[in-house]
Amino acid sequence: MGEQLILPRKYRPLLREPVGEVITGEDDEAVKKLLQVIGDPIKIISVGDVTTYFLLKEGVVPDISFVDDKTKREPAPERVVIGTKVRPAKNVKVINPAGTITEELINVIVDAVESEDKVRIFVDGEEDLAALPSIVLAPIGSAVLYGQPNEGIVLVKITDTKRKEVKDLLLSFTTQPENEGKDYFNIWRKLNGNRN
Repeated sequence: MGEQLILPRKYRPLLREPVGEVITGEDDEAVKKLLQVIGDPIKIISVGDVTTYFLLKEGVVPDISFVDDKTKREPAPERVVIGTKVRPAKNVKVINPAGTITEELINVIVDAVESEDKVRIFVDGEEDLAALPSIVLAPIGSAVLYGQPNEGIVLVKITDTKRKEVKDLLLSFTTQPENEGKDYFNIWRKLNGNRN
């Protein structure tokens, strides 16, 4: 698993605030509205079972999707679990405990971003935080999508400014007492674009 960036408890409420534009509405409705404003992103990255399911239902196959067979920390409905199994797609499994961003998760994102195939990443643990390194690592002009509970879908259009905003947020994690004494050399090397 390598290094693990631990989300400090005090930042959890902050991360409930959307990082991008909230497209409001119930599941199908939000996706239909999203498709009117998303444009033509270089890559579409969906984080979460429900978001991925409703995109696929509308015929949009994300370039990268993150699922964990859960929604709101409860088991996802069977139709969602079955409906997110994208074929043809490269299926990858990664361990990423709740409240962390692991080096292994970052490695998988780097590989998925570089892949010509559609990639479905099954996260053993929790996929919620996968949006943050995805925003940093996705090509400029891509879109990261994730659910905003009881509101809709968050659309994050990847720009240099958005990348810097999220990198600054992640940097603030590493300076917290939970992470004291850890340098996160490998994680930051990869988040800064160094492949090996």
